[in-house]
Amino acid sequence: MSDLYVSWPEYHQKIEQLGAKVYQSQWEFNQIVCLARGGMRIGDILSRIYNLPLAILATASYSGPGGQVRGNLKFSRDLTMTTDKLGSHILLVDDLVDSGISLEQSIIWLNTHYSSDIQEIRTAVLWYKACSQLQPDYYVDYLADNPWIHQPFEHYEKMNPADLSYV
Repeated sequence: MSDLYVSWPEYHQKIEQLGAKVYQSQWEFNQIVCLARGGMRIGDILSRIYNLPLAILATASYSGPGGQVRGNLKFSRDLTMTTDKLGSHILLVDDLVDSGISLEQSIIWLNTHYSSDIQEIRTAVLWYKACSQLQPDYYVDYLADNPWIHQPFEHYEKMNPADLSYV
């Protein structure tokens, strides 16, 4: 497995490219749901660009050394949102699709908990790996060699509050 290193400018450019792809599709949606943690920055920026409400579904599946060991997928108990109801047409965003399990299970979770609100869910990610069992509706880069992606915020995962004492 190769490695892909992404800088902050590249990361933000990819979010804008993703927003443009969704826009060019002319699909109209009224809610963005992001998967925390990887999709939070993407959801936040797209929510601002599209001026649509953002909901957050916390998920976790990676742990171990460097956060590179995939385990069982865990969901938060509730969806965090500021609206009274979830939108009917949802753009579900995450940073990447690796196995596809997180996106697939998140769609099931949303439909199980909010089926009366939802008419359609589409998915959007920055990186779509070839090893995924699920093809997202929107993506910026298709990665045929399935690299491990080093995102610009990764260095915070190796820090602790004592490391900030120099500030």
